[in-house]
Amino acid sequence: MQYETDAYARRIVAKAVANPEGMVVLDDTVFYPVGGGQPGDTGVLELADGRRIRIVDSRRAPWDPRMILHVPEAPVDIEMGADVIAEIDWQRRHLHMRMHTCLHLLCAVVDAPVTGCSIGTDRGRLDFDLPEPTIDRDGVTERLTQLIGRCIPVTTRTVIAEELHSVPELVRSRSVVPPMYDGQVRVVDIVGVDLQACGGTHVAHTGEIGVVRCAKIEKKSRHNRRVVIEFN
Repeated sequence: MQYETDAYARRIVAKAVANPEGMVVLDDTVFYPVGGGQPGDTGVLELADGRRIRIVDSRRAPWDPRMILHVPEAPVDIEMGADVIAEIDWQRRHLHMRMHTCLHLLCAVVDAPVTGCSIGTDRGRLDFDLPEPTIDRDGVTERLTQLIGRCIPVTTRTVIAEELHSVPELVRSRSVVPPMYDGQVRVVDIVGVDLQACGGTHVAHTGEIGVVRCAKIEKKSRHNRRVVIEFN
């Protein structure tokens, strides 16, 4: 899908291939489906007859994870094979990209397994299996600021499942299983800083994240600390 190969693609012309329960499935899409803590994209589908269908969510079909469901405000009927212009809400998506990449940096700053993740347009958080209070807000903010300021390239590639199993540290999260298709898993590499399996969308370099701060660190349970990051 286009969102996997080019996170900066905002618009694509595709064909309608299914219309389950009034939702729309295309043969290709720029809409990222909810997963890995990142919300599904919103936006508009434009039909040849001029209709503009507001899409309020995007998600994988439970019966086929390679099928992306574009969820409209209200169920719609669409002709199979029809050309559709699919356009995401770019401002919202770009904020998700910036925050998602920042949370990967946070994984490099906090040396502990991830137990939860949430990504928003103004803030994001990771939960860590961290029994002892070994981090502080100012220290996290300072380290993230340093890494962002280095404008480190962010690249993606795929690895075979056997490599993922032989290098278990590629999977940082205990709560999310990275998507695997045809025996391959996508990994995101913040060069020299962080490498992990991830199906989400990311910025091209860390400098694009912008100014952030660690808003709070909460103890959620005996072995769980939540680190909240905000755009500043």
